Amino acid sequence: MDHSAHHAAAAHDHVGHSGHSGHEGHASGASWGMAIKATLHCLTGCAIGEILGMVIGTALVWGNAPTMVLAITLAFLFGYSFTLFAVVRAGLDLKSAIKVALAADTVSIAVMELVDNAIIALTPGALDAHLDDGLFWSALLGGFAVAFVITTPVNKWMIGRGKGHAVVHAYH
Repeated sequence: MDHSAHHAAAAHDHVGHSGHSGHEGHASGASWGMAIKATLHCLTGCAIGEILGMVIGTALVWGNAPTMVLAITLAFLFGYSFTLFAVVRAGLDLKSAIKVALAADTVSIAVMELVDNAIIALTPGALDAHLDDGLFWSALLGGFAVAFVITTPVNKWMIGRGKGHAVVHAYH
């Protein structure tokens, strides 16, 4: 079995164990359920990091640029850490686990952060909103919702080709 076929098979087996049929989208090697699960995994780490960064930057009355840099940095950090801890628990050494996390999450986190931050930047007044302002939270959460919708098909395509979260499934 070639390397990408192994990942697709591992991904398919993982879907079968999680209660999804794995048949929708089977020709590409990844179901929508699996893509949604991978995107939610990524979104969780991104959301924690991004919200933390926005809260810290806003609370410290930083400007927009340093606040967004902090939020994006923390989004990547938390996004990678979720995968890193999972594969280390599965028995991988730290160096290999870092490689898996980078391979699994970089594109997904980058797409999610690009979309989310674009939504925030394009929402009038959102960048200047304070933590107690509904606009701050609605722009942030709305950005995550749009990012989820855009990132899920990207993850489905990548997993179907043995990339992205398919790399993680080899270690489950």
